Amino acid sequence: MSHEAKVQRICDQLRARPPERRVHLRKKAVSHQVPKAQRRGAGDGEIDVGDLTEILDIDVSARTCVAESGVTFVDLVAATLRHGLVPFVVPELKTITVGGAVAGCSIESMSYRYGGFHDTCLEYEVVTGNGDVLTCGPGKQNELLFQMMHGTFGTLGILTKLKFRLTPARPFVRVTYDKYPSLAEYQAAIARHFEAEDVDFMDGIIHGPTEWVLSTGMFVDEAPYTNRYDWMKVYHRSTRERREDYLRTPDYLFRYDRGVTNVHPRSWLGRLLLGKFVDSSRLLRMADWFHHLLPSESPPVTLDVFVPFSRVPDFLAWFDQRFHYYPLWCVPYKRVRDYEWLSGNFYQGLQDRLFLDLAIYGMPQRKGENAYKEIEDALLRVGGVKTLISHNFFSEEQFWTIWNKSNYQEIKAVTDPQNAFRDLYTKTHAQPGAA
Repeated sequence: MSHEAKVQRICDQLRARPPERRVHLRKKAVSHQVPKAQRRGAGDGEIDVGDLTEILDIDVSARTCVAESGVTFVDLVAATLRHGLVPFVVPELKTITVGGAVAGCSIESMSYRYGGFHDTCLEYEVVTGNGDVLTCGPGKQNELLFQMMHGTFGTLGILTKLKFRLTPARPFVRVTYDKYPSLAEYQAAIARHFEAEDVDFMDGIIHGPTEWVLSTGMFVDEAPYTNRYDWMKVYHRSTRERREDYLRTPDYLFRYDRGVTNVHPRSWLGRLLLGKFVDSSRLLRMADWFHHLLPSESPPVTLDVFVPFSRVPDFLAWFDQRFHYYPLWCVPYKRVRDYEWLSGNFYQGLQDRLFLDLAIYGMPQRKGENAYKEIEDALLRVGGVKTLISHNFFSEEQFWTIWNKSNYQEIKAVTDPQNAFRDLYTKTHAQPGAA
């Protein structure tokens, strides 16, 4: 079926929807939002977007790609590498889709130079709640729609096609693991690389308050050996044990696919027996099948927080004293622009050009605790922000001091006036009983 025919089918489904009925999307790829015990929208209508999985064009000379929104990054990287190219920002899990990367704020170790995946996009095709098709891009018609699609989790429309930039790649990546005993030295090293832009990749693992590892990578043409982290070996542990590493480029890009700091199976024997079969996609599918078995009260904490670079010492001092939970994944993130989806209040007094994404994965909570809410309150104190892929406890008033309500409502009135896709706060905030 042609792309146009697929889009027409989606438009027809939306136009046939009763005005009062909400909808959700049926996709081929598994959802990469954090699994929850409660499911929202069980009585919704269903819009089938499961066949939006085709790469439509790779322009080698222009270094651009056009792809349907359901294309996974593992398939995308395989296709573009045949031309010596990869996306600028490749999320850590293989089955994240290009549409999901825009809707859910995907970043990775090129983000210190290029921001998020959405910052490398040039054009979107969006189907509205009324079944209309809009094209948008920076400096083009519907520019505000283009900017607002990022991080709004499909509540403004259905992404059906994206055009984005590619960068030259080589067959291997050489990674260097530099160890630092203090946060001050760690931040100084990050700042040096940020200013010099002298490495292709930069991220790190914080193993503890005196053990800070910065991982920097460079594309190379040859490798004396290669490692893979898709079975017995655990990548975040290797950053503590090794000084350098060589990986095939796809293996580097998806080195966290078995888990970032929350690798499953956890035991050596479990990985020996099941590790080849338990990747991120299968774990998420199992969590979806057995969602009713997940804890509804005080669930383990899985979230990414973005902290202004100058306020990282304040946030981490509080975090270490309150939770002392490690390891944390650390991804420097360049503030490419003042994003339209963030409130003007968020930018008041903000001078930092760099943020640190600190990923807290699998932190247990004691019954009756709400670490999510505590972290949200701490972020408000340091001028930080979080992604909305997990449990969210902001009050509606707090929420709209961070996210831009006026811009959101302006686009919502055009693309989804009947609220078929729900509004962003309603869709992402925690349901009663989830605290």
